[in-house]
This record gives sequence, structure tokens and C-alpha cells, in this order.
Amino acid sequence: MYKRILVAIDGSPASRRGLKEAIRLAKGARARLLLLHVIDEVALVAAFPGALHTVDMVAPVREAGKTILARGREQAQLAGVSSQALLVESLEGSVAERIVREARRWRADLLVLGTHGRRGMRRMVMGSDAELVVREASTPVLLVRAPGRA
Repeated sequence: MYKRILVAIDGSPASRRGLKEAIRLAKGARARLLLLHVIDEVALVAAFPGALHTVDMVAPVREAGKTILARGREQAQLAGVSSQALLVESLEGSVAERIVREARRWRADLLVLGTHGRRGMRRMVMGSDAELVVREASTPVLLVRAPGRA
């Protein structure tokens, strides 16, 4: 049975659904949760090329991440699940690489991720952090589809 479940959350409907499933699993297994939020500074800077004050751009994103994690911990606590939260900033590599690295560091025995379930051209253009995590992780990965996806 799983005892250390890492769930990556970003505030999206898909990640909220993943968190709900992770809490359900943790409660049933009496497992601990690590709620992880990754700030992708490279993508943030790429979204605003020419911006001079990167620190000014990261601060509100960091605060939003803290809020997402606090809400996640509150949900876990209400369900009676032990959790901790971790906010990390990725200056190099992908979000997926950072998720896998933190899972190894924390010795997670399950990773839970929400996924948007993109297909075709949208997947090719936007990529899939969830797919990269599945490819790189040495532990089982549970992908939870976004609400409304068939």
C-alpha cells in the first residue's frame, strides 16, 4: 500500500481533481501527502520577453502558489490526512523533471497528477508535463483526467 504520495498541484481543474483523488487514496491508506507546486521561471520569462524586472513577475506567481498549497493542505486536513507543502522554483529543466526530482528526494511511492488530456496538435504544441513524468518517474504515477474529458 502507498504510504508517501506526492501530488503536484497548480490550481487548475485537472490538478484540483488530482488532489481530491490523492486525498482519497491517502485517507484510505493512512498515507502522508506532499503537495508540490512548481514555479516554472523559464516559461514565465518566455511569456514576457523583454520584461526587465523578472523578480517583480515572479513574486505574484509565488504568492499564488502559496495560496494554492494552503488551500490544498486545508482540504487534506479537513479529510484527516497528514500533509506537507513544498513550493519550488525551477530555473532550469522542465516542470516534469522537477516533479520527478522532488519525488525521489522525498521517497514518494506514488505520484498523482492531474492532466488536461490534450491530444493531437494541441499536445504537440503545448507538450505534456504529465507524459514526461510518466516517462521519467521510477515510481507509479496516477494520472487523473480533467473534469469534463471523455
